[in-house]
Amino acid sequence: MSDFYCDEVLSGKTLVKKVIETPDVLAFFHTRPAYPVHIVVIPKKHIPSLLDISPQDEPILHELLRVVRAVAAQIVVEYGACRIITNLGAYQESKHLHWHIVSGDRLPIA
Repeated sequence: MSDFYCDEVLSGKTLVKKVIETPDVLAFFHTRPAYPVHIVVIPKKHIPSLLDISPQDEPILHELLRVVRAVAAQIVVEYGACRIITNLGAYQESKHLHWHIVSGDRLPIA
């Protein structure tokens, strides 16, 4: 199964506008935003989903949450509110752990 985040974003094939980058985590503006503000936060290591985090991955999870928190705090300052979303199972289109941090009303489907 294809993994957009590993195959395209982390490989550099698809260029993204970075928000925050650490050695283990990348936050960037979504390439096909569904909201006026739509940022994705991913681990640089391939972890299929929240349910697949191993004990060895817990430091990465903590770093991921620090970045999610920093991005969310900035969006709340700039826009007044945000949602933090992750999906599992059939709802998870890309099988790479990621969080969406969004603000505003959902955009019409193009």
